[in-house]
Amino acid sequence: MSRISFETIHAELKRILIQEGFYDHRADRCAKLFAENTRDGIYSHGLNRFQSFVQNVRAGRVMTDVEPKRINQLGVIEQWDGQSGVGLLNAEFAMGRAVELAQEYGMGCVGLKNTNHWMRAGAYGLQAADAGCIGLCWTNTTRLMPPWGSATKGIGNNPLTLCVPYQGHHVLLDIAMSQYANGKLEVTKRRGEQLPMAGGYDAGGNLTTDPETILKSRRALPIGYWKGSGLALMLDLMATIITGGHSTAEIARQEHEANVSQVFIAIDAQSLSGKQILEETVDRIVRDFKDVPPLEGIDEIRYPGEGMLAIRKDNITHGIPVEPDIWRQILEMHAINE
Repeated sequence: MSRISFETIHAELKRILIQEGFYDHRADRCAKLFAENTRDGIYSHGLNRFQSFVQNVRAGRVMTDVEPKRINQLGVIEQWDGQSGVGLLNAEFAMGRAVELAQEYGMGCVGLKNTNHWMRAGAYGLQAADAGCIGLCWTNTTRLMPPWGSATKGIGNNPLTLCVPYQGHHVLLDIAMSQYANGKLEVTKRRGEQLPMAGGYDAGGNLTTDPETILKSRRALPIGYWKGSGLALMLDLMATIITGGHSTAEIARQEHEANVSQVFIAIDAQSLSGKQILEETVDRIVRDFKDVPPLEGIDEIRYPGEGMLAIRKDNITHGIPVEPDIWRQILEMHAINE
């Protein structure tokens, strides 16, 4: 693995996006989101996904120059049409709008339809927390795994993020509805590794830790078995209703996953109790959470998002680890499009 600075990755991706037709400020922000995902160790939704993102732009499935359009408002709830635009930029806008509503009314909810893959869900939870808000967001997807009790794909992976502000070290839960997200399976397969615990089924219906086998069978294991299956359905239902957009079943009828439905909720936590009380409350709960003896072989109990912060710190200090073949392909994309 090579170590490359955040600034170098950001600049390289920005140049490529400009060559693909992005306006400068949109190229800058989109490239920065990809670079930030990589910096925080979410490689599957950073550099590893960048080439397929550009392919979708070239295929016309992602429009580079459109902005979300508001189509309805009901109190603190708004519906927006993403107009098949860049998923990362649409999502950042939608959470920003939810934060604006929260700062005015105490909470805000934005339903965004006809948008594209937002890459890392946690980025938008962190965005809300940076503004002093509790952030909650989720998306539906095409059919990616079987509902509990079936071997046939019928439900989306429907990633869900919850984030609570915590003195700049926010508590961030960013989860897919499968035991391992597809991106994690792809990264683990690329590295020739096994999963630490079963993540899906093989062709014979047996649980397995082999990511390649799971990708081939297309039978990921829902988190909590039937509970994850039910939660995936509920998130799809709520996203479709709140946005007025497409459901998982409707998205699956398309040749490619596009025009998904996403929900962004922000709650102005600082105004509810005051910044000092909020920080003291979260700190007390987090310290209590961590104040238990770890099992043998475990160094410490970490709250959700704490490990990501450690990776971020290391990558900022020493550079971001990048697989040489992926970086070479990024550079070749740049050279081809000059």
